[in-house]
Amino acid sequence: MAVITLTSDWGHKDHYLGAVKGNILSKLPDVTIVDISHEISPFNLKEASFILRNVYQDFPPGTIHIIALNTTESGGNPHTIVYIHEQYFIGTDNGIFSLIFDEMPDKMVELDILQDSGLFTFATRDRFVKAAVHLAEGKKMEDLGAKKEEWEKQALFNPVVSGNEIRGLVIYIDNYENVITNITEKMFLDVQKGRKFIIEYRGETLRQISKSYLDVPVGEIVALFGSTGHLEIALNQGNASSLLGLYLNDPVRIEFFD
Repeated sequence: MAVITLTSDWGHKDHYLGAVKGNILSKLPDVTIVDISHEISPFNLKEASFILRNVYQDFPPGTIHIIALNTTESGGNPHTIVYIHEQYFIGTDNGIFSLIFDEMPDKMVELDILQDSGLFTFATRDRFVKAAVHLAEGKKMEDLGAKKEEWEKQALFNPVVSGNEIRGLVIYIDNYENVITNITEKMFLDVQKGRKFIIEYRGETLRQISKSYLDVPVGEIVALFGSTGHLEIALNQGNASSLLGLYLNDPVRIEFFD
């Protein structure tokens, strides 16, 4: 049974999500449709890419992912299908693919199919669904357009290692207001080499990394490497972002010493 996922900034108030699901089901009644998220901040490619890069590997080979953000097509940002890690990703080549993946895909085509409507404001329903159904039916990706060699590049800010410190920043705040940074556990361990450290943010410091949110009393601050492998600053059963005044792009620094 085919699996098609949906990721968008539509929310749940309007007709967009229902229209796309209905269109898929009318063409492919036995498909499994999975909602990844529809609460992404409008037009926020970096937020969408963080969610997708931390979820797609949990899906089976052959899964088809529809990415419904900034879907308006232009000469430099064509509708595109990417095949990578045995899965398909359908979206607009506006930088989103380069933000999700660290390497180029196995195959990529520029979508060249007629849409279902004479209107051009709802590409997800009118073009992406047709492409997804084509792939779900086991047909060739190459039938959907011409081969594409490069994708639009957008750069993420990477942590900087300088001397005895790592300088990073906040890249995501989840629904619990846990603050997630771009500092990974691997980078931390590579630089730490068994040394002591302090984590500094907004003039405050932490001196240990825990394994669980429950390692500190309710309402206390905790630092840990979460399920994404990134350093998080959280409050046990509290809202870290608003209570600590930590928001997207705020700096977080780790200093190591003997």
